[in-house]
Amino acid sequence: MEHLSRDIATLLGLAAMFGYLNHRFLRLPRTIGLVLIAMTASLGALAIDAAVPGWGVGPGLRAALIEIDFTAALMHGMLGFLLFAGALHVDLAQLAKRRWPIAAMATGGLLLSTALIGGGIWLAFDLVDLGLPLIYCLLFGALISPTDPVAVLGILKTAKVPASLEAKIAGESLFNDGVGVVVFVILLAMATSDGDGASMDVLAIATLFLREAVGGAVLGLAAGAIAFWALRSIDEYNLEVIITLALVTVTYEVAHLLHTSGPIAVVVAGLLIGNHGTRLAMSETTRSHLTNFWTLIDEILNAVLFLLIGLEVVVISTVPGLMWVALIAIPLVLGARFVAVAIPIGLLGLWRDFTKGAIPVLTWGGLRGGISVALALSLPAGTEKDAIVTVCYAVVVFSILVQGLTIGHLVAWVVPEQEGESKTHE
Repeated sequence: MEHLSRDIATLLGLAAMFGYLNHRFLRLPRTIGLVLIAMTASLGALAIDAAVPGWGVGPGLRAALIEIDFTAALMHGMLGFLLFAGALHVDLAQLAKRRWPIAAMATGGLLLSTALIGGGIWLAFDLVDLGLPLIYCLLFGALISPTDPVAVLGILKTAKVPASLEAKIAGESLFNDGVGVVVFVILLAMATSDGDGASMDVLAIATLFLREAVGGAVLGLAAGAIAFWALRSIDEYNLEVIITLALVTVTYEVAHLLHTSGPIAVVVAGLLIGNHGTRLAMSETTRSHLTNFWTLIDEILNAVLFLLIGLEVVVISTVPGLMWVALIAIPLVLGARFVAVAIPIGLLGLWRDFTKGAIPVLTWGGLRGGISVALALSLPAGTEKDAIVTVCYAVVVFSILVQGLTIGHLVAWVVPEQEGESKTHE
């Protein structure tokens, strides 16, 4: 308990200090500024350690981060709250209108991206004589393919993305995250069951997928319906806020116990409460307090998450060959993202119109973030994990800093204003 209290105090203190420095001097989007300043501070600690080894600044920081356990903090702590907060503000009607492109990119597009990245990174590792088993390369593809809803929704707040594209990006990021985690779980089971995954047949894989994905959606719908009934039967905003908190924590825990997807469950529950609950089950006072509460939760946890992403630079491996693989991985991931977006959009575009510039915006706006890092850190200890964490981190940092800072400029360049505002375009 003492360690937990200290860790929370440290993280909130650093988030407040770095956030202040960004707001006062850098004036970057909050999430990007936190990552940049945290990385700079971490690299500064490593530089001090190299100059004055006796101080032990670098090892101390690394030990502190290992003690925090990034994977547990995000996947079993913050993620449920962040996904629920994000889903609360997504317009279900807009999502439903664009259900086919979102579904195509979140499923088929993600699987295609996983295969392309996995095969490409396998060749890259072989090129530098580091040889990584194909199943682990596919694991890397699975953890890096999903766009991170936390990063995406955070950047969309500042980028002037047309409503039609924003709905696609937000919707896809909310759902492909859950699907990506399911694919990662399946591949990890294959990697750890028999080395080459031979012990898992097609039926076992299909059963696992259905239990995780469909089971998560059903659980989220059931839990959201119970919460909706409870909210509609009372008018006491303090208690109603507590009910939504319980909805997130209990749903995520039940999903874990039932071996279903917690991320998918809380997203479905959040969409139900955010669209039907706020409109049909709440007074104006409750709606206002609930919105303000979850906005604050979202801002606080976002700050802590992106702070941790920046600080994690101290745990990556510096093997020379890995740096080359990391440099190859960045355009590889972007190329796979382009293919995973272009094919579904191209096929669906045969009978519906899309906003001009949809493919480049969806490609460049598909940011990677903390979920990818957390999944990489959750791998079994070994050389494979060290290699994947390093390459994953490079892609995530590039995504947040470069793509995040330029997505607004890309939108202004490729999306004509009249197209962005048109109601007839998807």
